[in-house]
Amino acid sequence: MAGTLYVVATPIGNLGDLTLRAIETLRAADRVVAEDTRRARGLLSHLGISGKPVDRVDEHAPEAAVARVVDHLAAGEAVALVTDAGTPIVSDPGTALVRAAVAAGIAVVPIPGASAVMAAVSVAGLVEDAFTFRGFLPRAGRERRDALARVQATEEAVVLFEAPGRIAETLADLAKSAPTRRAVVTRELTKLHEEILRGTLAELADRAASREWLGEITIVLGPAPAEAEAAGPSDAEIDARIDAETAAGRRAKDVAEQLALETGRPRRELYARGVDRRARAR
Repeated sequence: MAGTLYVVATPIGNLGDLTLRAIETLRAADRVVAEDTRRARGLLSHLGISGKPVDRVDEHAPEAAVARVVDHLAAGEAVALVTDAGTPIVSDPGTALVRAAVAAGIAVVPIPGASAVMAAVSVAGLVEDAFTFRGFLPRAGRERRDALARVQATEEAVVLFEAPGRIAETLADLAKSAPTRRAVVTRELTKLHEEILRGTLAELADRAASREWLGEITIVLGPAPAEAEAAGPSDAEIDARIDAETAAGRRAKDVAEQLALETGRPRRELYARGVDRRARAR
């Protein structure tokens, strides 16, 4: 008889947030699969659990590593999947294993618990119904610009993760296109130095630039400002900006990318507009 894959949520900081069901599942499991085996063994040790196999399956794990875990499941083992902190699969490795288990006809059972996403949403006071979770933004280049534009174009609340070394840059980038959008930045939730900062993106970006950041960070953006406030520049204003930037010697591609970030308009539309205006000026 096939075993079961348990997707087990672990604390995001405070060990007291581990549920009784999660503890029972970890004790009963034949093996644990973790993103970081050192952290997993530390948690097991805290619970007085020893001698249990702990396998590593991170974002770089080869298909063979996932296949080995599925073999254990097919042989009848109960396997507990955990992440470094919080609920597995949410912006972390593990999806490949769940998919492989489902494809093999293995039962997959959630053991819910702590989640940085839901913890931040619960205290933000900005989410009434729908929200979009986008995890970590790309670090640089076109992928980052496109991701920022998608956030700007999203009308409902948006939840992001960010590293301490990039939080100031990210808040500054977000504030460029939506300075009045309300937001909450949470740091080290459930831990000793828990911090919750509230304000507009412009206010938070200003505060972020002048301080040091440490720990895990989650950002909650409120719904986009009302249409009257968020309407952005008119076509005439966009054209004037394109003309001015072009006259200053900037390439149409670069101008389009910058304006897309600032206004949320599609980059292709702005590029075509710039090329057309340049052709007319000749």
